Amino acid sequence: MTTRILPAVGDIDAARSVTTLLSQLPDAEPATPVGDSTQLIDTLARLAGEALDELPEVVLVHERIGPVPALELIREVSLRFPSVGVVLITADASPNLFADAMDSGARGLVTLPLSYEELANRVQAAAQWSAGVRRHLTSGNDVFTGPGGTVVTVTGAKGGVGATVTAIQLALAAQASGNTVALVDMDLQTGDIASFLDVQFRRSLVDLALITDISPRVLSDAVFSHSTGLALLLAPGEGERGEEVSDRSARQIVSALRTRYEIVVIDCGGQMNGANAAAVEMADVAVLVTTPDVVAVRGAKRVVRMWERLQIRKAEETITLVNRFTRNTEIQPPLIQKITGTRVASAAVPANFKELQASIDSGRLHELDAKSTVKQALWGLAGELGIVKESATGKKSGGALVRRNSGAFKNDRGSIGRPRRRRDGSGRGPGDSEGTR
Repeated sequence: MTTRILPAVGDIDAARSVTTLLSQLPDAEPATPVGDSTQLIDTLARLAGEALDELPEVVLVHERIGPVPALELIREVSLRFPSVGVVLITADASPNLFADAMDSGARGLVTLPLSYEELANRVQAAAQWSAGVRRHLTSGNDVFTGPGGTVVTVTGAKGGVGATVTAIQLALAAQASGNTVALVDMDLQTGDIASFLDVQFRRSLVDLALITDISPRVLSDAVFSHSTGLALLLAPGEGERGEEVSDRSARQIVSALRTRYEIVVIDCGGQMNGANAAAVEMADVAVLVTTPDVVAVRGAKRVVRMWERLQIRKAEETITLVNRFTRNTEIQPPLIQKITGTRVASAAVPANFKELQASIDSGRLHELDAKSTVKQALWGLAGELGIVKESATGKKSGGALVRRNSGAFKNDRGSIGRPRRRRDGSGRGPGDSEGTR
């Protein structure tokens, strides 16, 4: 049997050495090495999207891979692609590292400098394990085998620009179209999705922070099932406890969620920390919310530049949503796109906070009127992001969902689409001097 091997080695000399030895292994089919953790995950996700059998049997992870640390990368690969055997290449053969590697999901450890015999033995053992797991996966239909659900992060350029309202409405739109959706509050110090949705629940992200193996049962115990069908994972009630959620914990939590839900929407708030930075890095879609004023746009630019400096996300991979938009503002979306270097969403949210105030004050944001122009804009954004399923009466067009009648989504008629234009062509409604918060 041919063993497909994918090396993940950032160092050019180490990659050349690994490739040379792998080419000498019998029945081995080594792939071109990938240079960083992002490229490895993207490659595996693409292959898994084609078919389970397209995944390599063995992945070799070098200890100096980046930007995600090797052990955290091994954990993510093991959670998202359980049929792949991962082997760590390291110069440290200490018992502690060996134990940590096994806890992270590695199937073996190869020490540097590489030797042919040791590499051959570890690769063969990992390949045999992978073959056994694949036989098990193909015999059952209830075991996760794909690359995972879509992760969408929503970050505010600063506090109060409407990130939480945006995250909630995106999650509701995705759920209404038939997806299984988890909504996560990763604004660890000041997040309060619970108040927006009238929820009282004692468990939070912190309960998962110190757990090394998040099983489906452990995850379900920490998640609140809302009446809308959303699965909520809330921020801690005591803001100081947010420090207990590390970037490593965040990666593990997000990886566990994406194996259980088709869509995972994460509210990252307006302040960055290690946990929500890790979420943004892992996200398939990253939305940055700003308002069309100088302070907020400067904040958006700072966030984008920080993400680039820390190698979290490139500007062109970020989608900026303009909230509280009016036609007479001096700062228009094209200017925001030029300043930030991001792609600005076509669905700008109109300034009409009066539509939201009663729902927010009563903690019933999920019952916002379907005729609300704010809701229509945000649900239109969900279609633009591709997180709503294609309905029998609609079709995808340029990434957005085009509605053919008002009954395509259950219990929310006419709620997806761009805000209706007034007869005078202004596109504005009453209350345009205010916006979401």
